[in-house]
Amino acid sequence: MNTTTSELETLLMQRSLTDAQLLAAAEAAPDFRILPDATVIKIGGQSVIDRGRAALYPLVEEIVAVRKNHKLLIGTGAGTRARHLYSIAAGLNLPAGVLSQLGASVADQNAAMLGQLLAKHGISQVEGAGLSAVPLYLAEVNAVVFSGMPPYGLWMRPAADGVIPPYRTDAGCFLLAEQFGCKAMIFVKDEDGLFTANPKTSTDAKFIPKISVDEMMARGLHDSILEFPMLDLLKAARHVREVQVVNGLVPGNLTRALAGEHVGTIITAS
Repeated sequence: MNTTTSELETLLMQRSLTDAQLLAAAEAAPDFRILPDATVIKIGGQSVIDRGRAALYPLVEEIVAVRKNHKLLIGTGAGTRARHLYSIAAGLNLPAGVLSQLGASVADQNAAMLGQLLAKHGISQVEGAGLSAVPLYLAEVNAVVFSGMPPYGLWMRPAADGVIPPYRTDAGCFLLAEQFGCKAMIFVKDEDGLFTANPKTSTDAKFIPKISVDEMMARGLHDSILEFPMLDLLKAARHVREVQVVNGLVPGNLTRALAGEHVGTIITAS
């Protein structure tokens, strides 16, 4: 047992889990990267899946092709149906934890549908927070599908305002990438990336190819392409220190991003 481990064990037996010296000793123990060769891809619910076969079928074909050279963890968003559920549940004055469960059910449905479309290619959907079968699937077929909603359920931390769950599928997919120590996190949306304003409603919106979290917040762009709390998670991350946002409606964008090209917008932790 090395000195660091011995010291940490002693402190764990004697101190509070929030003790500063204990936390410093725990910090000295390096994180183990579980899946360092894998990339997490988040397929947007409203931006891609809700558009139906015209948007999803070409992306499925691209996933099947690129998985020959890349190990992929494919997460699904919730989208329009979740927004409808949130509307009803918020009108009934239900709390964020209940809305979280409702949103998760839609992300689960999208994962099931994507899993069925990829089934003939040997790519399966996995369920549950542990994702215990992921290494086997990656070893055999280089890809697996999962539901992007983090499994907080009733334990969801309420937002500062309103009852919409603050940690949704963007956060869920990013947390998976970070905890598995993956090499990259790519968000597949229906826009070319981050803009100075909503390009769907603003004619003078300007494209931003690369930006830091602090710059986004300073410019008031923190809730324009990804969930706001996800940016806090990115700043605190140890392994995944940048994310990439690409337009999945443009054929080849995902392939280029996986190859390391600067496609869309790159958001950095610092």
